[in-house]
Amino acid sequence: MTIKVYTSLLLLFLVNFVWTRTVRQVYDDLDPDHWSHYTSECPQECFCPPSFPNALYCDNKGLKEIPPIPARIWYLYLQNNQIETLPEKPFVNATHLRWINLNKNKITNNGIESGVLSKMKRLLYLFLEENELEEVPAPLPVGLEQLRLARNKISRIPEGVFSHLENLTMLDLHQNSLLDSALQSDTFQGLNNLMQLNIAKNSLKKMPLSIPANTLQLFLDNNSIEVIPDNYFSAIPKVTFLRLNYNKLSDDGIPPNGFNVSSILDLQLSHNQLTKIPPINAHLEHLHLDHNKIKSVNGTQICPVSIALEEDYGYYGNIPRLRYLRLDGNEIQPPIPLDIMICFRLLQAVVI
Repeated sequence: MTIKVYTSLLLLFLVNFVWTRTVRQVYDDLDPDHWSHYTSECPQECFCPPSFPNALYCDNKGLKEIPPIPARIWYLYLQNNQIETLPEKPFVNATHLRWINLNKNKITNNGIESGVLSKMKRLLYLFLEENELEEVPAPLPVGLEQLRLARNKISRIPEGVFSHLENLTMLDLHQNSLLDSALQSDTFQGLNNLMQLNIAKNSLKKMPLSIPANTLQLFLDNNSIEVIPDNYFSAIPKVTFLRLNYNKLSDDGIPPNGFNVSSILDLQLSHNQLTKIPPINAHLEHLHLDHNKIKSVNGTQICPVSIALEEDYGYYGNIPRLRYLRLDGNEIQPPIPLDIMICFRLLQAVVI
């Protein structure tokens, strides 16, 4: 399972890297005689690098409006400006856009002209972090692969806004104003290929409903979650990285085998209200439990397999794979109990 997950993530990185590098190499070989043409149609407020003519850099220019975007542009950088509106007119000729960065502007939902985003048929990456949005903009380009909406004021998610985004692999909604009522059972319907969902730093009190089944990374830090429902993770059987730091989880809020899930490799439960270590799976590799209320650790009790059985099978059996254990900020006194080391033979670091 571990190899498959890491292989998928590595393949995704390599595909994106090779694709971007190939595109760039094509333009690096362009005849310098053509550069004057690219420069002449470059907006005066922006920078058009001759060696990369399908990119347009308009970031950090104090812009209040978006300039006309040339037809050749694939990558558009507009971050760190004073832009308030997203009209259709500047994008009339820009039919090949793959990437738009509009982070750190002043864009509101009312400032986004109806249909302007959905008409960008080839858009893959849309960054709208640190703006003035109060809801997820809609409709969105159906081909999107990444949507970053962190650090806005989003409290509403329109019905069906994600229903056609089958290619979306990353959705970042962290540090907004989402309540439990904003996440209905069909909110994430259609996100069949989602790999990472970030809803950290919102105002959730419950675990969100109907997380897409293929999700690998789920980030829910800095909410007010108190309870993990029974069998919650059976609906997301591929979840590998789970972050629940800075919530209000107590021992009573975790089912007996709530985190005993074979797919989870990295589990972060720091800054909660736990007094004991919850049962874990033998496949778990990283466990963060710092800054809880844990007073003692019994390796025999928390060991996911029988220590006696482990002795019989040695390194050829299903020994626990835990490599990193963090327990500082609790009420535990050193030294590390010997039975912890006997159980978790692959441990490389223990922080107490």
